[in-house]
Amino acid sequence: MSTEITEKDRAKAEKCRSCVVCKHAKKKQRGLAFWFVKAVEAKYCPNCIAFEKVYGRKAHEPEPEK
Repeated sequence: MSTEITEKDRAKAEKCRSCVVCKHAKKKQRGLAFWFVKAVEAKYCPNCIAFEKVYGRKAHEPEPEK
């Protein structure tokens, strides 16, 4: 697996950021959407995998405080 971040990875990561299910999981940190993203989607969804590669955190983890 390549560690180089490509434009394709960045585009997929942006799709993950705008995904309704992932956004809900990040915001609420509980419930069905959170479980789904944590247990299933993060392992099989290419957008979630790219999100982790680009941003260095899982798709269900909340945005860092500024």
